[in-house]
Amino acid sequence: MNLTLRPMVPADLDFLWTWMHGTPDAEWKRWDGPYFEASASPSRDEFDRQESASFESQDRRIIEVDGEPVGVVTRFEGAPAGGGWWEIGITIFDPRWWGRGVGRTALTQWLAATFDETDAHVVTLQTWSGNERMIASAKRCGFVECGRVPEARAWDGRRWDSVKMCALRPQPSH
Repeated sequence: MNLTLRPMVPADLDFLWTWMHGTPDAEWKRWDGPYFEASASPSRDEFDRQESASFESQDRRIIEVDGEPVGVVTRFEGAPAGGGWWEIGITIFDPRWWGRGVGRTALTQWLAATFDETDAHVVTLQTWSGNERMIASAKRCGFVECGRVPEARAWDGRRWDSVKMCALRPQPSH
């Protein structure tokens, strides 16, 4: 498997639209759970304009496996700017890629890229207690649980914990 994280290009608009708005009841939204906002879909033109703004950003990239786009990774700097705290996210859209190490590989690469390309001292990701695969994958990538808010999320008829995971910048060996 050849996995790369690459900048977005115009050809990615169809891929993103299909998975984000063109696939009714996409399975990935169930695992995004309480973080996915069920709002009205933008028009395709509006979507293309909004997404095109990401083409120049190094903070959002396409996950590509053997030349096929399969998901996205994102990051943003936590306030205040320059404090060294970055939050990252990952979505693998197509379930046929789940359970095959794609998410773990992409998350490992994205964590390394975030430390290499930013001033990050700590990198966090947010999930929920119902997404046990995300928690396990993050742990395998070097994240540890650093916070949990009990029953903070209502999803699918239940209350779930909000779970924050973190990884510190590796210290240089002496």
